[in-house]
Amino acid sequence: MREILEAMDSTPVNWEALDALVIDFAKSERLIDGSSPPSSPSPSSSSYRWRLLISQIRRFLESGDIDSAIDLLRTHAPAVLDDHRLLFRLQKQKFIELLRKGTDEDRDSAIKCVRASLAPCALDAYPEAYEEFKHVLLALIYDKDDETSPVVNEWSEGRRFEIAGFLSSVLRAHLHAYDPIFSMTLRYLISIHKGFCLHQGFSSPITNLTERLLLEERDPPATPQESLFEVPPFDEVDIQALAHAVELTRQGAVDSLKFAKGDLHQAFQNELCRMRLDITLLDELVREYCIYRGIIESDPTNHGEGLHVTSGKAVVDQLNPGSNLSENCSIGSDSDMSLSSVHIGGSQSKLDLTSTQIADMEVRYPHESISSNEDCSTSKTRHPQGNKPVQRNRSPMERGKRKRWRGRNENLEIVSEPSSDTDLNDCTKMDMKKSSMTYNVSNRLNKYEIILGMKELASEGMTTEVVEEINALDPDFFTHNPVLLFQLKQVEFFKLVRAGDHSCALKVASSHLGPLAAKDQALLKPLKETLLTLLKSTEEPIGKQLPLDTLATSLQVALGRRLGVEEPQLMKIIRATLNTHSEWFKLQMCKDQFEGLLWINSLKEVGSPLLGDAASKSTIDTCTQGSSPVTVSSSNARMHEDGSSPNQISSTDIGCDENSIIKVMEFLALPRAEAIHLLAQYNGNAETVIQQIFA
Repeated sequence: MREILEAMDSTPVNWEALDALVIDFAKSERLIDGSSPPSSPSPSSSSYRWRLLISQIRRFLESGDIDSAIDLLRTHAPAVLDDHRLLFRLQKQKFIELLRKGTDEDRDSAIKCVRASLAPCALDAYPEAYEEFKHVLLALIYDKDDETSPVVNEWSEGRRFEIAGFLSSVLRAHLHAYDPIFSMTLRYLISIHKGFCLHQGFSSPITNLTERLLLEERDPPATPQESLFEVPPFDEVDIQALAHAVELTRQGAVDSLKFAKGDLHQAFQNELCRMRLDITLLDELVREYCIYRGIIESDPTNHGEGLHVTSGKAVVDQLNPGSNLSENCSIGSDSDMSLSSVHIGGSQSKLDLTSTQIADMEVRYPHESISSNEDCSTSKTRHPQGNKPVQRNRSPMERGKRKRWRGRNENLEIVSEPSSDTDLNDCTKMDMKKSSMTYNVSNRLNKYEIILGMKELASEGMTTEVVEEINALDPDFFTHNPVLLFQLKQVEFFKLVRAGDHSCALKVASSHLGPLAAKDQALLKPLKETLLTLLKSTEEPIGKQLPLDTLATSLQVALGRRLGVEEPQLMKIIRATLNTHSEWFKLQMCKDQFEGLLWINSLKEVGSPLLGDAASKSTIDTCTQGSSPVTVSSSNARMHEDGSSPNQISSTDIGCDENSIIKVMEFLALPRAEAIHLLAQYNGNAETVIQQIFA
């Protein structure tokens, strides 16, 4: 069990892919400024107004305002009301709500509703509708407070929520108004995580978050119309895949496929969106992550504290609050990354990230030049003359402008949110102070800017500056994080090799890489691989040799912890759930059919390893004290192109074909893994397995 928990905390994650998903979510839900749909919007962005409509209809139904809900349906989705089953349920609820008001006038209106709408609908809605119609009429003589009445269920306010959820399911599918991909991915990963932990019999380290985030209740399923009852038989593989993916019975999966007219992915999305999330908590998790990653402003109410932005130049006035240092770091973000920047093809999804342009990098200390006679080491800290800030000249277009968090629109969720720009800043500030999950940004603003500045420099390959500034900030940092120092020096070495300065490159290797490898034997192999680049072409970009974004995130987490800024809780959730997703499908001995749709394969697609295979364990052990081990990728952790783990045993390895597995699962009502193990005992013969069980 300890190994499982440690694995949950050390799973490599492609944080740039998560950035893209989170930004798409924030833009799709209009949570940040400038979040109008892009020129090539994702489906979740373009369906925003429909999701808004569904939310408004849900609120009307849950409050008992049936007429307003019907009016919205007639205006925006009249085709839905052509389904007399749904119209009958709405009119029946309207009848109850009129009686609930209790006045003579409303009672008369209820009787008119029966005559004009409810009775005609009952005649052709569905076979049992007329009996239900006669039964609900008993509400005319039984009081709503009578707990012993035969219509106590009809009086229950829970019926409002049932019909609201059912109609939401119908409208989502009818309007293709699915939630953003990130929202669906989170539902799926958490549900698998819960199932895996229950199967293994241990408590998850993120239970407190997952239980609060993914609610137990689900919206009722949308049922197919009678015209869809007679459909061609579905592939049993699809039925079983859907049933196990979203925890349905076999018949439930068949009904879901009928409603989706056989479209497996549409049925899957319909079922995922039935799961209820705590939207307020989700928004807090997303905001916390966006602040940490530099996607949104740290404090939207205070633009001038600690950070000055002029002509595209960003300078942090103080590296360490309370100290006399006034070093500077440039701040940037990838806040404009969206789902449109990712190409999904086949079984793989890859981020189309901007490549590192080493040749265009500018020197931060122009008055200091490096010659072949000078010491190329960066272990000594160089300070600008007079301790004055030195700014890197950068074009404003090089850095994505950080967005301002504006929160969820009051028309989308039942929360008190301001809509005017005048009150937005004050209310956002108040909300941030109330949030237990959001950092006290007024006290930590400088720390955020330091961390983000170092992250940006590292992602651009400017590791010399990173080492200098971190040494000035905290001389003991690299003592606790030697692997990070090794990686940063690797980048410096590659830059010098690429520039043709082999002499300085060897000085860096002998002064830093060699001594570090001498202290950690696991670094010897990557040191040898690093030295081999002396023989390779200098035209190969550094980003191809080292995943700079992975290194930058690893540095961000380590430096954040050193400064007392913990990584966001969303990172913990994604790390743990990705791990259990991989482990679950190892148990099932199959590939997840839906991981490409939900970007799960992109989240697992971490770049080439910073270190050699032999250094992977050492990297994790060494980084535990200061940096997050999950940001250091290992080739052992990378998934194969088919989505399976390198050491995963598939069903074909033990001689089982898919049809035999499905047959045993269906006949014996067994989980996939148990069916495969049974088939393995009888040479993959499904008929023999079934005969032996029933013998």
